[in-house]
Amino acid sequence: MTAWIDAVLMPHLVIAPILLPMLTAALMLLLGEKRRKSKAALNILSCLAGLGIALALLLWVDAQPGPLAYGVYLPSNWPVPYGIVLVADRLSSLLLLLAAGVGLAAALFALARWHRAGVHFHPLFQIQLMGLNGAFLTGDLFNLFVFFEVMLVASYGLLLHGSGRARVGAGLHYIAINLLASSLFLLGTALLYGVTGTLNMADMAHKLAQIPSADRGLMHAGAALLGMAFLIKAAMWPLSFWLVPAYSAASAPVAALFAIMTKVGLYAVLRLWTLFFPAGLGPDGAALLPFGGPVLVWGGLATLAFGAIGALASQHPGRLAAYSIIVSAGTLLTAVGMHQTSVTGGALFYLLSSTLAVSALFLLVELIERSREVEDEAMLARPEDDDLLDLPGAMPEGVNLDDEEQALIGRAIPAAMAFLGLSFIVCTLLVTGLPPLSGFVAKFALLSALLNPAGLGAASAAAPIGASAWTLLALLIGSGLAATIALSRIGIRYFWAPQQRPAPKLRVIECLPILLLLAGCAVLAWQAGPVLRYTDAAAAALHGPRAYIEAVLSTQPVPPPRAPQQQQQGPTP
Repeated sequence: MTAWIDAVLMPHLVIAPILLPMLTAALMLLLGEKRRKSKAALNILSCLAGLGIALALLLWVDAQPGPLAYGVYLPSNWPVPYGIVLVADRLSSLLLLLAAGVGLAAALFALARWHRAGVHFHPLFQIQLMGLNGAFLTGDLFNLFVFFEVMLVASYGLLLHGSGRARVGAGLHYIAINLLASSLFLLGTALLYGVTGTLNMADMAHKLAQIPSADRGLMHAGAALLGMAFLIKAAMWPLSFWLVPAYSAASAPVAALFAIMTKVGLYAVLRLWTLFFPAGLGPDGAALLPFGGPVLVWGGLATLAFGAIGALASQHPGRLAAYSIIVSAGTLLTAVGMHQTSVTGGALFYLLSSTLAVSALFLLVELIERSREVEDEAMLARPEDDDLLDLPGAMPEGVNLDDEEQALIGRAIPAAMAFLGLSFIVCTLLVTGLPPLSGFVAKFALLSALLNPAGLGAASAAAPIGASAWTLLALLIGSGLAATIALSRIGIRYFWAPQQRPAPKLRVIECLPILLLLAGCAVLAWQAGPVLRYTDAAAAALHGPRAYIEAVLSTQPVPPPRAPQQQQQGPTP
């Protein structure tokens, strides 16, 4: 049975993270806009199933021996490089699991009220997950562009969900800059196709090494345009001007889901640059940064410094959370640009921790600010909302009333402020990288890899530590200090000096997603050893792309079944 699952079921499961949200969204559209209860239930069930599928793929890929740790699937059953290719490896499986976890938390949080603030929230949410999953799984540039567009089109609708002047203004800027990035993506892809004659990533990586010197300028131009498009999406300074207004204006569950969108640009940079431009050695035997490596390193450092200054200057917790995304993007871009296996392994752990922490912070910000908010009339319960999902805290009828005939649902519970305060402290520890949670483990892994690439406890490497490594070390410590000051200031303002503000009214369905995300960070800290072993293995596979290229190029289509008459007569001599 186990052999049948590994040989028959698991290879076909590679396409499930794309088909599941696509079919769920299509079914939701057939239900119509008024059946919110059914669509909310479908959304949650689909997110749970997606989480289970992503976890199964991760365990399956990790159980394979080194060179075989790839699940290659040909949806059209055409030979490589002519057909569509999906590849599940350690990196893509890890990001699928992260997207599924953040998506489930955001979907649960939206059930409290945000899914009623506009139309088509649930279908757009599933299409967004489909675009994310497809971008992580695809093995060719054209479908990477397609899934980027699917993801972005859904994000346009989700960002504008709930309307409002600030949201619409930020949304228009967001749409304009992403259309520019998509144009650059298309131009870069066309140039690379022109010099290689293929769109398959593995085939392109194989052919790039054989390009004559006369065409290498065209190849570098195409790669630079492609990199520019990815760096806009990854929010590298100064291309990140759109992120803070857009993310701080989005609704809380949408902003939490957007926390992983910047990681898609970073994933594309990491995947393509390790495939197309593997690090080499100079004439003196020293390691050389690949094409674009210095831009990633110094651009990432500038992004990190910009994010730290922005966080320190932020007076609004939503903007502070958005600047925290820029800080994490700068850290990851610098680590990726250094092109060292140990640094990349620590960076992948940091990616997990920072994404979960910032997603939880976006959700928490809305609860903290609730006492200051003026209720939006569009989000108040309406008679037509009687068919809402029957979840705790979301029942508009049949509730108990107090002596003043006011519904008891939504009343502030005595532990509300305690929950908010403790959650805010945990988020602060995670974002700043203070012990004992996963944020500290991630920064410790990065710093130890920078200072001693040979490994913790081993003798220091013979090569001297470069200026960029020392700068990253200083900025990591400095950004943590800046985030500590900024978050402490907000914590004092909201929790230490309440100024007679009423306690916010919390619902279980709003608190549960935050607890789930913070619990994920706690599990990362508790299981830091196995998770770091996994991220180190993923980094080693990225920096040794030969196995990926061979796995994709050697995959053959499934032969068609023979006709019954031919089966009886046996093969033709």
